Amino acid sequence: MKVNLNPAKGMRDITPYEKEIRDYVEGVIVNTYKQCGFELFETPVVENIENLIGSEGGENLKLIYKILKRGDKLDLNKEGLTEDDLADLGLRYDLTVPLSRFYCNNRAKLLPVFKALQVGNVFRAERAQKGRYRSFKQCDIDIIGDGTIAAELELIATTAKALYALNVKDFVVRFNDRRILKSVILNCGFREEDFDGVCIIVDKLDKIGMDGVKDELTGKDYPDGAVENLMKALDEINKKGIDCLTEYGVGEEVVSDVKKVLDESNIYAAGKYEVVFDFTLVRGMGYYTGSIFEIAYKDLGYSIAGGGRYDEMVGNFVGEKIPAVGFSIGFERLVNQLMEENFKVPDKEKVVLLFEPTDRYIDVLAKAESIREEGYTVSIFEKAKKLNKQLNQFKNYGFKKFALYKGEETEIKDLE
Repeated sequence: MKVNLNPAKGMRDITPYEKEIRDYVEGVIVNTYKQCGFELFETPVVENIENLIGSEGGENLKLIYKILKRGDKLDLNKEGLTEDDLADLGLRYDLTVPLSRFYCNNRAKLLPVFKALQVGNVFRAERAQKGRYRSFKQCDIDIIGDGTIAAELELIATTAKALYALNVKDFVVRFNDRRILKSVILNCGFREEDFDGVCIIVDKLDKIGMDGVKDELTGKDYPDGAVENLMKALDEINKKGIDCLTEYGVGEEVVSDVKKVLDESNIYAAGKYEVVFDFTLVRGMGYYTGSIFEIAYKDLGYSIAGGGRYDEMVGNFVGEKIPAVGFSIGFERLVNQLMEENFKVPDKEKVVLLFEPTDRYIDVLAKAESIREEGYTVSIFEKAKKLNKQLNQFKNYGFKKFALYKGEETEIKDLE
């Protein structure tokens, strides 16, 4: 039987070169977040299926990898079986649902305001395509127990700090609020049940323009007057910004909070980055209840980080209201973009130590260890007959220096 050597569809192998960059990027992010007081914890990749299905994860609920029941629990001979009868577990599709469960299970041991840091792989059964994987890593920070805008301000500042630590600077934080979206859309004449569908179309504004949005709205079963009202609202909000939102039924307290986040975040940023109001920012998770935000990097057609406030999800596990807000860095997108920019892991001198078959290997090991004590990373290989070809291979593989083993006279040289 012919063996398929490719990874499963939508999954991928990671080469040592990319793994080195990924580990460095993750380390910088985690260390920055820990320095800012966020606490690292871990949850299983497998969750009870009812927690995942009942989480209001929007379109992601259709992408859950479900796990078959096992042993005596799996009765395939039962008549009228449904998918729900066969699965009792699933792979997590994000880190927010596991965090919510974790917090409620452990909150007696945690601070009243829990500043959470979680890094791990999540799984979605998406259509496999370039840059979109079925297994990918997320880096999340969340603040649970703080219902004030102080949480939003801290998350934006901390995420920006992590990006700056990676020399990622040309970014803009886009900010909106689900309550603003809902007030404006309903005020224009749409029904409550139309809200999600209208949001999906409004979210495409930067890609299809005002005419495209109008065409898509008109093509649906929405009242003509509501469509016309929304198009006028989009135009006015685009020109006037948040100053005209109260005319569309948005509460003054909501407007005040958004203004404060924008003003104070920009004062703190001091010109390093900008935080702007964007009414067309939607984000797909159904569990968002308030502020939502994304980070746009350079002229890429996608965000490299995103998040929002979800004041109901955590409390759903214990039947009470617990405020929560989080920010997630799109780790895969960030790493891919850094690699396209020829990102190099700094200050990591890699040395290859080459030896002859006649050398005593234990002496070669000892020499390698003495070089490591000087701060180098050392790999040991037997010297090839065609030395120049071998050295070029190591150079292309990321090594900076080499040494030919000669006992105490071993000398480190540049591969250049």
